Amino acid sequence: MPNAAKLLAALGLAALGWIISDMIRPLVPFSVDFGYFNYVNAGLGALVGWLFLGRRAGDGLTSAINNGITSAVAMVVLGVLVQGTNEMVRLSFARRYDTPLEAIAAIFEKSIDYGLILGDMPLILTLLGGAIAVALVVEIAGRRWR
Repeated sequence: MPNAAKLLAALGLAALGWIISDMIRPLVPFSVDFGYFNYVNAGLGALVGWLFLGRRAGDGLTSAINNGITSAVAMVVLGVLVQGTNEMVRLSFARRYDTPLEAIAAIFEKSIDYGLILGDMPLILTLLGGAIAVALVVEIAGRRWR
């Protein structure tokens, strides 16, 4: 059922996904055509916000902080898996893999490579701080508008 908490969570984490995507661009050491990178990550943020963070609003401030951190981790895991899958598909069309199993294994290899790029401290602090801030706003909205 749609409510204000889910809407605010989706919008907040979508904005956070966009900001984090912009922070990732200079960290990539190789030339990459980012394409829909920001849009995909904002969409994943909206999905995590609507399905996870917004659903858990109204349980108290401690739970809100924990849910914010968990939402940030979920966004990162989904993001690197989606971007790894996208890269695998791109390389598959270039005929880089001999077997389907090799292509599936490449998803996780690429995801790990992308995950290592995310080890930048300002990026981590922005991600966690933004997710906690969004979670606190969602908690307030969940209490105010039921």
